[in-house]
Formats: sequence, structure tokens, C-alpha cells
Amino acid sequence: MKEAYVQRIVEEVLNEIMTSKMNLAKAVLLIEKIEQEAARIGVSAVVCVSNEAARTIAVHCMDNSYIASFDVAVNKAYTVVALKMSTLKLKDLSQPGSSLYGIQFTNEGKIVIFGGGVPLFYKGELIGGLGVSGGTEEQDSALAEYGQRCLEEVMLWQ
Repeated sequence: MKEAYVQRIVEEVLNEIMTSKMNLAKAVLLIEKIEQEAARIGVSAVVCVSNEAARTIAVHCMDNSYIASFDVAVNKAYTVVALKMSTLKLKDLSQPGSSLYGIQFTNEGKIVIFGGGVPLFYKGELIGGLGVSGGTEEQDSALAEYGQRCLEEVMLWQ
């Protein structure tokens, strides 16, 4: 009886751990939601989701998106995990005279200091990063924040 109880508890804990991680299915679902919103507002975006180690899980390029947006989206997803803050917040901190001035020249140039990247926190844990590129800074930021708001739903589906 005790062994069955312990096994059930272990399975529940392992299931919780596994479902609290970003994976390919969740990344694709999140990207698809953002693509729908991007299409609604008329932006051809590139959307990237990374895991908690800032490694890219998935990148989608909408039709007619900018070639340059690919690297920008990937680097935004990297930046927000590496620094555990949005790229919009980092923009303020990296201005002349601010505490992180010049940070964009570190990490082999992968640090992005303009909006469109948000960290993905689930149940208080950093599980990945989201980078959006293709519109104005305001559009990219709004799409990334939209994705952040969709995260809870996405995590429950997969």
C-alpha cells in the first residue's frame, strides 16, 4: 500500500516537473497564437521561443517577414533569458549613464536593447524566452506581451 502511494506521488511530481517546462509543442502553440495576433494587426513577424537555458526551441517566419528579423527575434529570446528581464526594460538600463550602458556589446553581440523580447515565467520559474521582430518596436513589444499573457493557457494545453 505504501509503495503504491509513494509511486503515485512520485509520478505526480514528475508530471508536474515535465509539464512546467517549455517544449516544442508548447513553443509552437504559443508562436501560432502570436502569429494570429500579428496577422490581425498587419505585421509579418518572426517569432522565437527559447528554453530556460536560452537555447532556441522554435522559430517561425511569417510570409513576407524581414530576413533581418530572424536573428533579431532569436537574439531577443536569448537576451531575456540571459538577463531575466524584458528587452524594453533593458533598453532603459542600457542608456548612456545607466548601470548597463554598453551591455549590447557583450555576449558576442547577441544582447538586444530594444523592445520585443519578454521572459517567460510560469509558476514563478523562468521557463524560457520569447522574441518577436518584424514590426515597430511598439508592435513587437505588444506581440511579445500578448504571448506572455497567453503562456498560462498554452502551458495547460500541452
